Formats: sequence, structure tokens, C-alpha cells
Amino acid sequence: MSENNIKVEGSNIPAEDIKNPALKEAIEAMQAEGSKENIDKMISACVEARFILPALVRQIPSARTENGRTVMGNSTQVQFRLLENKKKEKFFGVFTDIDELRLWNGTDKAHKVVTDFDSLAQMVMDPKAGVLGFVINPFGKSVTFPKSMVHSIKQQRDYLKMEKNTLKDGAQIKLGEPKEYPIDLMAALINHFSTEPGVNAAFLRMIEQDGKMSYFIVVDFIGDMAATFDGISDVAQPFLDDEIELSMMPFSMEFARNAVKGIEPFYVKPREEE
Repeated sequence: MSENNIKVEGSNIPAEDIKNPALKEAIEAMQAEGSKENIDKMISACVEARFILPALVRQIPSARTENGRTVMGNSTQVQFRLLENKKKEKFFGVFTDIDELRLWNGTDKAHKVVTDFDSLAQMVMDPKAGVLGFVINPFGKSVTFPKSMVHSIKQQRDYLKMEKNTLKDGAQIKLGEPKEYPIDLMAALINHFSTEPGVNAAFLRMIEQDGKMSYFIVVDFIGDMAATFDGISDVAQPFLDDEIELSMMPFSMEFARNAVKGIEPFYVKPREEE
């Protein structure tokens, strides 16, 4: 067992109501033929699914101070049961339905938490969890989502849900290089990234959307997307004008990876000294 005090969304839904026939069908189709189309369908079904996550939930006595007085109460502690492979690597085990859950011995008395992909991604990316991903139906027709894949899918979902998406749907787009590299902007961003441990690399290109030019920053990072993009925007603002704006995209997006293919990053996170 591993202790993880993490908020789980959707836990008010009865576990008995979780079925996921579309996901199970997609998993079977992918395992029968691992084409890109079938893999994409499986991933799409996964991010729309609800899962059952076995856990031990208990109340732990706690104390807090109010107006100089000690008030006793209880805090909730959630312990998730983890899978462990031969390399001692740990994963969350999640299930598409009750029948799949029952294949894991010892889960009969477990608290059945209902969760979704976004909540699982948050848990997987939490360094305190100490896990390398999650496995769907580990004792049946299983699929493993390693941490790198979870991170990539989550970033893509977060980007597409942003209220101010940095690339406009249906816009006529052209990519290119700046006539003159904005050295001051790049220096300011390098200085900023050096204080952001979650940023691994950054690339700069020019992008034209419907005739409007923008600096196009592609960022390889781990962490909160809104906070990362807001930080970049704040640093870049003094270097922008009516003629040139700013667009950003995470490196996890296919468009972004293609846009910087063969391009050297202007910032790379320094390696930690051994």
C-alpha cells in the first residue's frame, strides 16, 4: 500500500455503475491490430472513461488552533494499492468495471474510488506518489500508460481547453524564421527559464496567422500550463508590439514537434551535476 493524500474527482458516482464497454472494445481492437487509428481510438476512449481505483480510506485524528484554542477533528487519509513489477517499479492499477476489479485478490473490502483520466494524470505526475504510470485492467486485457505518455496526453488536453488558445482554429498558418532574432527577448526568457525547474527546453520560430505575425514559443515542460504560459507572457510583453504578438504551445503537441523539427532550442535546462 502507498499513502497518497490526493483529491479524486467523480468519487460520488457508484462504482457499480462503471462499465466502460467502449473502452474495453477499443482495447481489444488495438490488441488485435495495433494500428495508429486503433491506438488513437483507445486513447480517446480512455480520456472519456471513468475508472475504479481501489483504496483504503480512513479518518485520522488531527488538531488545529482556533482563537488560541486547540480543536480536535479528523482528516481523511487515502491509501492507494499499487502494482509493482519485477523491477520494483510502481503503477496505479485502475479498472473498467467491478468484474475486472475482483480479479485483484484482496480488493473485496477496498474502498472503490471512482476517478477519471485527468485526476489519474494529476496523481501520476505528483512526485510524492512515486509511481511510473497506471495500468488499466492489470489482470485482464491490460494496457499500461507510462508517466511520459500520461503527461503528453494531459498537456494536449489542457492546451485544447485553454480559453485563450494560442493558435486559432481554421487560421491560415505559415511557419518561418525571424529576419532578425529578438536577442533581448530570448535573453530575458533564458533568464526566466533558469528559475523554472519544470522547463526542460524552449524553441523560437515565427508564425503567421491570417497575416498576423507572432513569435512562436514551443516549450518542453512539466507542470501547470496556465502558470507556465502566463510567466512566459509576462516576460515577453515588453518586447511585443502592434506588429508582432506572442503564440505558445507545449512540445507535447504534434504540431509543435513538427514545427521545431531540426531546430536547435534556444534554451536547454542545465544538467544536474552528479
